[in-house]
Order: sequence, then structure tokens, then C-alpha cells
Amino acid sequence: MPSGILLLDKPRGLTSNAALQRVRTLFQREKAGHVGSLDPLATGMLPICLGEATKIAADILAGRKCYRFTVRLGTRTATADAEGEVIETAEVPALAQEQVARVLVGFIGRQEQVPPMYSAIKRAGRPLYALAREGITVPRAPRKIELFGLSLLALSPEALELEALCSPGTYIRVLAEDIARALGTLGHIAALRRLYVEPFEKEPMLTLDALEHAAGSEREGALLSIDWPLAHLPAVYLPPTDAARLRHGQSVIAKAAPASPRVRLYEMTGRFLGIGAAESTGAVRPRRLLNLESAPRQ
Repeated sequence: MPSGILLLDKPRGLTSNAALQRVRTLFQREKAGHVGSLDPLATGMLPICLGEATKIAADILAGRKCYRFTVRLGTRTATADAEGEVIETAEVPALAQEQVARVLVGFIGRQEQVPPMYSAIKRAGRPLYALAREGITVPRAPRKIELFGLSLLALSPEALELEALCSPGTYIRVLAEDIARALGTLGHIAALRRLYVEPFEKEPMLTLDALEHAAGSEREGALLSIDWPLAHLPAVYLPPTDAARLRHGQSVIAKAAPASPRVRLYEMTGRFLGIGAAESTGAVRPRRLLNLESAPRQ
């Protein structure tokens, strides 16, 4: 079965891992993983790496993410979203679009964010959400995040619809609570959709329903190639003898290769070999190569 990247449109009510298991079954792949979790409440783009594509998952994880979300004002919940119990209420002041826009500008840029207790971060081997369900709260170190864009799409007396472009590791639930607090009230996420993960902003997503009703060849055709997210890296093409040496862990000389700590490696036929490093001397060494017996030709 093929290796590649599937851009799944995750449905609401399903965990990221449950969605992964259904995709793994459809493609009959033991080796698979999703990149960047989505809460059960959330919908939208969930990249899933199948087979040898799991070796470049870190490159996808590093991409910026765009979300569209609704903040329900006036209530705070235990989980910071609509699935949690309401634990606090507050009056909602009359808000004007100009006022909200000014507040949102203050969130643009680099900042620190404290992860929520209801998260998959582990403490002593246990996810924080498991501790939270037992009524246990532990200190969490703040993390550096960055918001590149934050815009108001709609405003009603009790809700905001927003769109955010942010760095990986940003918790939109925490952002929603912080925005509500800055507006003089409380809030939680009522709806959340991940529009895209860079560099897939212009690529279509597939639903589980569409995948389940597709023929095997159609499913395979939906996969993006393993090297698709690596277009920003310089490419190095090697003749068969050098490609063979590289696959055995040896360095080769490719004088046309640009010096770079990470390069895409290909056979002259165009087959993707994996990721390497190129030195100013022309030496190219392997860093993370594919198992070519299971990796498809590109």
C-alpha cells in the first residue's frame, strides 16, 4: 500500500486518534500518524502521514496554522470549550466592532501562553487532561507562541467569530479566554475549525465519508507525495551509483549541490530518497532516508 500524506477534514465529535485509526484501516497501513491534534469539538484539516511519510512529520508540525472560531461570551467552562461544565459567569458589556478590533491588535505578535489543564501535555507520564478530570491542577510552564494575524469576522451581543493565523503550539481555547477577559467578560470556544496547516493552505481536504466510499485507486490518488511539504529545501539529484552509496549510509560528492544543513535527495529518475545535508565542499551525507521498498516513485 502507498506512502503519502492525506489531508483529512476531521468531523466534529471524533478525536484525532480515532480519525487516524479509521484512515489507517482504510489504507491498510500499520505505520501512520496524525500531525497536530484537534480536539473532538474541532473540525478541519488534520494531516495524516502514512507509511514512510511519517519520517517528515516534523516538517509539517512546524508549519503555521489558521483557525476560524467562535467565542461564546459571558461564561467560562472547565475545558474552555462548549463540552465543559460552566464554572463561572459574567456580564457581557456592549461591544462595538472598533473596540473589539483594537483589543485584537494587542494580541498580534510574540507572547507567552500557559497551556490549559485539559491538554495532552504529559506530567510524570500522564496527560494533563487525565489529572484535570480527577480535579487535580498542576503548574504549567508558559510557552512562547506567535500570532501573525487575528481578525474579527462577525460580532453579536453574546459571541465573536474570529480567524487566527498562529505558530504551532498555540492553544485557541486559551486565546479565546484571554480575548474575552480583555473585553471585560468571560468566554469559551463554541466552534472551532482549522482551515489549513502550512504549506497546505491551497490544497483540498477529504472527509472520512468520501474516503470510505472511494475505490482503492481513488484513495491512493488523494495522497500527496512524501516530499510535497519539503519544497522549501534545495534539491540534489544523484546518479544511481551515488544514490546506492548514500542508501548504505555513505557520503557522496555532488559539486552542484548548494551548501545547506537540509536538502531533498533524489535519484536522477526523480525518485525521492529522503533528506540529507550538503557541505560547501560538495559532500552530501544522508540524514533521514526512506525505505525505498515501501516508498512510491514520485
